[in-house]
Amino acid sequence: MRICAIETSCDETAVAIIEDGRKVLSNIVSSQIDTHAAFGGVIPEVASRIHIENISIVLEEAISTANLSMEQIDAFAITQGPGLVGSLHVGIIAAKTLAWYYDKPLIPIHHITGHIYANQFVDDLQYPLLALVVSGGHTELVLLKEEYNFEILGSTQDDAIGEAYDKVARVMGLSYPGGPQIDLLAKQGKPNYKLPKVKTQNPLDFSFSGLKSAVLQLIQKNRDNLNHADLAYAFQEAVLNEVIEKTKIALNQYSVKHFVLAGGVAANSRLRERVNALKQDYPKLKITIPPMWCCTDNAAMIGAVAYVAYNHGVRGDLSISANPGLDYA
Repeated sequence: MRICAIETSCDETAVAIIEDGRKVLSNIVSSQIDTHAAFGGVIPEVASRIHIENISIVLEEAISTANLSMEQIDAFAITQGPGLVGSLHVGIIAAKTLAWYYDKPLIPIHHITGHIYANQFVDDLQYPLLALVVSGGHTELVLLKEEYNFEILGSTQDDAIGEAYDKVARVMGLSYPGGPQIDLLAKQGKPNYKLPKVKTQNPLDFSFSGLKSAVLQLIQKNRDNLNHADLAYAFQEAVLNEVIEKTKIALNQYSVKHFVLAGGVAANSRLRERVNALKQDYPKLKITIPPMWCCTDNAAMIGAVAYVAYNHGVRGDLSISANPGLDYA
C-alpha cells in the first residue's frame, strides 16, 4: 500500500511516499528555518504563505523521486493537528483536493503520533510501549498499551522543552533555533552554576518556565563575568535531569516492553546519551532512539503512522479541517 503523506504543521513543507508503512520511496522536506531565523522564531503568517508557494513543488518532487504517478497512490495522509492553523490549512486543502480528484481514501493524522511511529523505520515496535515526546511544542510521556492506543501519562504544565531551549538561547544571545546552539555550547561547559529543581503536583508532569526564570536571574547576577558555556551546561543538565527522572518514574510505575524517544529534541546529543544510559538501569527493556532524519518534522513519519491508522479504520472525509488543538486518536 502506497501512501502519499503531507506534513505542514509548522515551518517545514514536507511530502513523502511510504510503502506498507516501512519503506520510504521518497521523503522531501523544504525547510523555512533560514527565513524565520531572522525573526528569532517562527512567524505563523509567513510560514503559511511559504507553504502555499512550496506545496505543489514539493509534492511534484516527491512523486518524481518515488518514480510513480498519482494514479499509483492508494491513499493520502495529512497532518490535521496540532500545529499552526494557517500552516495546517495549506496541507489539509492539498490533501483533500488530491483525495477528491483521484477518488482515494483520506487519512487524518495527529502530528505527535507520527513522531512516535517514526521509530518504526528502524525497529519493530513492541507493546506495551512508553514514548517520551520532546519537541518545540510538546513534552509528554505517552503510554501505548497496544498498537494505535494512546494515553498521556504526563505533559508540560507551561513551556515545551524545545520552547524552553529557544527562550533561554534568546536571552543568552544565541541564534535561532536555540536547541542545537545550547547543546553545542554545553559540551564546553563545566558544572559551575546551580539551577533549582522543578516540582510538579503530578510526578509525571513537566515544568520548564521556572528554569527559564532562574536562568534570567543568574544572567542578571553574573552579567559582568558570565560564562556562557557553563550556563548552557547548567541549563541543559537541569532540563534533562527532569526529563530522565520523570521517565524513570513512569518506567517503574508501568510495565512496558519498549521505550522510544520521539520529537525534534530527540536530536539533542546529550539527551540521546542519557537515554542510552537507561539500558544500565533497565537491561531487559527494549530502547529505541530514532535516527536523526526521523527527529525533525517530516512527512515520512506521517506516512508510517497513517498505514497503522488506516488498518485501524481511520478515515477522513472532505469536511475535515485543520485542528491546532487536536487530541490523540
